[in-house]
Amino acid sequence: MIALVDCNNFYVSCERVFNPALEGRPVGVLSNNDGCVVARSNELKALDVEMGAAMHLLSPGIRRQATLLSSNYALYGDMSKRVTQALSEFSPHVDIYSIDESFVGFQGFDPASLEARGHRMRATVRQWTGIPVSVGFAPTRVLAKIANHVAKKDLVCHGVCKLEANSLATQVLLQRLPVTELWGVARRTGERLNVMGIETAWQLREADPKQIRKRFSVVQERIVWELRGENAISLDDMSLPKQQIMVSRSFGRLTESPHDLREALRTHASRAGEKLRKQGSVTSAVMVFVRTNPFRTDLPQYRNRIVVTLERPTDDSRELVAAAIEGLRKLWRKGFGYHKVGVMLLDLSPKTNRQLTLNETPQTEAEAKRSEQLMATVDKLNRELGRGTIQLGVPRQHNAWTLRSERRTPRYTTQWRELLKVRA
Repeated sequence: MIALVDCNNFYVSCERVFNPALEGRPVGVLSNNDGCVVARSNELKALDVEMGAAMHLLSPGIRRQATLLSSNYALYGDMSKRVTQALSEFSPHVDIYSIDESFVGFQGFDPASLEARGHRMRATVRQWTGIPVSVGFAPTRVLAKIANHVAKKDLVCHGVCKLEANSLATQVLLQRLPVTELWGVARRTGERLNVMGIETAWQLREADPKQIRKRFSVVQERIVWELRGENAISLDDMSLPKQQIMVSRSFGRLTESPHDLREALRTHASRAGEKLRKQGSVTSAVMVFVRTNPFRTDLPQYRNRIVVTLERPTDDSRELVAAAIEGLRKLWRKGFGYHKVGVMLLDLSPKTNRQLTLNETPQTEAEAKRSEQLMATVDKLNRELGRGTIQLGVPRQHNAWTLRSERRTPRYTTQWRELLKVRA
């Protein structure tokens, strides 16, 4: 059996751990630059605040009732690690799926004992970290996702649900579940399945796997087998390498300074390189784009983009930054208040087993090895000591592109100066 452990309203729960006064109150966490709501407590959901709602469009009444906080990713990332450590006390097989979800393997455990173990897991994670979690047990990952959803929504489960592949209860549940709510079924895929007469998870379970593979993909076929209780999907199947990687952010305030744009691009290109290396790819071109604020109709408007072709496919952040700065030099126009700048890595390909093309500048084996070792060292230091520990260049203080986070709470667990203070 496999358990999916999902942290409930994770960002909000992290904030409540260090500020218990937020318990029972409507709380929302905002996106970068405090633009829109990206996490909601159950109390905020009850006020009909939608995911992604723009903060400036929230009614005065909701603003008075709700506590809206800037995102605090350093805190959330560290709390996620602590939850994972607690889960590892119950099984050596813990696979992290996202910042707030993990699959925990219980192969060889007595099935009759799993629900009790699930309740102990919930209690331990809550005691050690303060984070509430829901636990869904099932023979496969797809079914475990469904079980977790039931555990979270059905109060009778008390946070833990176990599904058997061939039980009547599972059949009834799958007959009620729209196919578009299945893990791994995108909206467009769901629409195509509906055209075939497959509207529920049960109908997909009963479909011919070969026909599903022929019309869709091997991953969709594997979902059919998973719904039947046969392990067929690994996490790698559900996290395929991206074909493009984009990093961009709106500025905290408008700027006419080319230095601000250059510093922002340097940071974005470095972050894009980190993502590129993480998925084991290289890129052949970098697209750079700039724009003013389209909502400031009282100001001159300008938006443009350019693609810079690289000498050879690479994952070296230094080369990506150089390409981004080259693109900015060609895009820059004086007299505009810039609001956003970003990079997109194009034409991605696997780094391993890549063949040289005739038009690319060759790189010696020694150069390639030095580049790989340097980037690996940078990634390791930033991963272990915190993002931004090693940077290409030092950003100036009080620059325009730094994100607004006027409502951010202290980074209680990762910054000495922001540790929680307790007075007896």
